[in-house]
Amino acid sequence: MQQVKKIGGITKSFNPSNWSHSIRNNSTNQASLKRALVLYKQTRHDTTHDPTVIPQLLKACDSHPFLPYVKSLHAESIKAGSDVDVFIGTAIVAAYAKCGVVCDARKVFDFMHERNAVTWNAMIGGYLRNGDAKSALLAFEEMPGKTRVSWSQMIGGFARNGDTLTARKFFDKVPYELKDVVIWTMMVDGYAKKGEMEDAREVFELMPERNYFVWSSMVCGYCKKGDVMEAEAIFRRIPVRNLEIWNSMIAGYVQNGCGEKALEAFGEMGVDGFEPDEFTVVSVLSACAQLGDLDAGKQMHHMIECKGIAVNQFVLSGLIDMYAKCGDLVNARLVFESCNERNVFCWNAMIAGFAVNGQCNEVLEYLDRMEESNIRPDAVTFITVLSACAHGGLVSEALEVISKMEEYGIEMGIRHYGCMVDLLGRAGRLKEAYELIKRMPMKPNETVLGAMIGACWIHSDMKMAEQVMKMIGVDSAACVNSHNVLLSNIYAASEKWEKSEMIRSSMVDGGSEKIPGYERKELCCEATSEVLKANED
Repeated sequence: MQQVKKIGGITKSFNPSNWSHSIRNNSTNQASLKRALVLYKQTRHDTTHDPTVIPQLLKACDSHPFLPYVKSLHAESIKAGSDVDVFIGTAIVAAYAKCGVVCDARKVFDFMHERNAVTWNAMIGGYLRNGDAKSALLAFEEMPGKTRVSWSQMIGGFARNGDTLTARKFFDKVPYELKDVVIWTMMVDGYAKKGEMEDAREVFELMPERNYFVWSSMVCGYCKKGDVMEAEAIFRRIPVRNLEIWNSMIAGYVQNGCGEKALEAFGEMGVDGFEPDEFTVVSVLSACAQLGDLDAGKQMHHMIECKGIAVNQFVLSGLIDMYAKCGDLVNARLVFESCNERNVFCWNAMIAGFAVNGQCNEVLEYLDRMEESNIRPDAVTFITVLSACAHGGLVSEALEVISKMEEYGIEMGIRHYGCMVDLLGRAGRLKEAYELIKRMPMKPNETVLGAMIGACWIHSDMKMAEQVMKMIGVDSAACVNSHNVLLSNIYAASEKWEKSEMIRSSMVDGGSEKIPGYERKELCCEATSEVLKANED
């Protein structure tokens, strides 16, 4: 209801004596339309309303909190006898669907004596928006005179829901004269978002013309799959780039840990004459954080201030994260304390900054401050706090954190369990860690198991290590190379040379790059490093 309350607090900015004229003059964007709703609310009991402005008012009702307005405007149209008008009826159908009450939208749709293509598209789009693909399909089949919008809604709707097979069937049936660049782009984007880049590339290469969006979609798709080289190849083919495409490439580099390339691309973008926006700077700050390049990060901070770039919560979080990961907690705190309104992202960034720098007490202090500020911690907050507790050996504090999670109704995920297993293991409470793994509602992943076996190695507990390996199976997919390396070294430390050699030999037979002949110390350090890295991830 926050949106509605915010609207209710807007000062009158219209002429009550001619409210219809005021609405028409202020219907250029969504913010103006929402102001128009305020005027409607203030005048509905003592003014005769012109029903022709109802469709414009309904455009502002784009989510569930505005449902009371939709119902009121619907009643207004019935009272005026204008609900039978096709344009007003269509607007009511669309508004109910946007507010998530598709059943009411359908009732209005069925009651309408006259429907046009826009009415049908509003109903079909409403079904798809609310996840009812079956009803959308039935309505589409029933619809006379399907338009480009009808086809594009069906393709986009199924593609967004991950059903690219059905989306492709619709795409292949689109009449030639209706298959424009938007429909082609919908299909490519659907494949790309699902990671089906071969299919995306096939359709992309067949496109008779391409827009900025489809180029960006291909770049993002390849980056998401981790194929930076193909993303670069597509990027270099783009005849004319816009800011969104540059942002996609820079973000893709960061996503794949290519911080230096991200900074190079940012430089190229400037040479091309593009000014960065908030999306650009968030990615570049992440690149600086990856590289630990404090100087570059400070330059970005200065540039943000000089160019007057919008400093939203994501930019603030990016600045805090960059300073913290570069080891400059003084500036990280200065940025954090300068925030007038801190959301969960800002708090998480600051708490993670303390955790990265090993300041466990500050992590717990800022968690308390976060709660005192009436900001609800989320699952990410608790992963960070539990990880800090694990590295600081704070067992009792971690158990209190778990209790807080229960109070907030946040279920423990695989990463929370991983932190707790790591914590108990480091503290030498191996039996408790093992019992926790057995009680997990999901299968333990390699990070959880690696933490457990790593703890067995640290505490030289050969029997527990054997129990864990027996539980997961030496040859199972969950048993990765580092687990076998650690088990081999546990046997060696217990002078069980035959067993140690047997595991190392089986690793060679299985095609592992680790071969007998390495010093035990080297194997041990490498495996431990891998486990710790996995826990940090």
